[in-house]
Amino acid sequence: MSKVIYEENNHIGYVTFNRPESLNCFDFETLNQLQEIVDSLHINNEVRVVIFTGAGEKAFSAGADLKERKTLNQTEVKRNVKAIRDVFSAIAALPQPTIAAINGYALGGGLELALACDFRYAVQSATLGLTEVSWAIIPGAGGTQRLTRLIGTSKAMELILTAKKFDAEEALQLGVVNGVAERSELFSICEKLAYAITANGPIAVQQAKYAILHGSEVSLQSGLAIEQKAYEVIIPTKDRIEALEAFAEKRKPNFKGK
Repeated sequence: MSKVIYEENNHIGYVTFNRPESLNCFDFETLNQLQEIVDSLHINNEVRVVIFTGAGEKAFSAGADLKERKTLNQTEVKRNVKAIRDVFSAIAALPQPTIAAINGYALGGGLELALACDFRYAVQSATLGLTEVSWAIIPGAGGTQRLTRLIGTSKAMELILTAKKFDAEEALQLGVVNGVAERSELFSICEKLAYAITANGPIAVQQAKYAILHGSEVSLQSGLAIEQKAYEVIIPTKDRIEALEAFAEKRKPNFKGK
């Protein structure tokens, strides 16, 4: 049985961590399967938005598989940490917008994966936290960096150094998640956002995401230069012409991602 399930429908890719009996923790095999899926998404022009979630009702992911970790030597631990860091970085670098549908526990590496996504929505019963220091380690898959950039240095340091677990409402107040939903409504909310995005020009969406993410890391002038280059990528596209023609003809545009 696959430890990561991938499905595709209406230009949306669905990635499901499929180890519910282990709270969807990431062992090395799971990370390898996830990396293969993410690599394929990088070059999949049909997928315009990707939604990540966990199987079952208990967990999005409780992070690294500590039962496996206990059996590893130091070299293998370094291998696993590199694998989880690399795949989460690959998720963050996906050209498509990404949504984490947090359906339960999102702890350690599970929250780090969610932080690598562009949007995060959580069920009301979700529990989140970067709890690694309670295991005498630190967040090693981007947590110290992405959480800090998201909510600020002092608050991120408080959460990480205390290994605090917090609920969905506090996550919303902190700005860790975009919204909180009843379990029955979580996926519909995520899909509503996904469909609102897929209705637009896919190349323009990707270039806007690129300009926002990369521009936020540099000075304003450098960011404006990044925006200019992103716009220049769009000018020769067929979708841009289609949008103008659809406007003139008073109809809905039919974007092809070309």
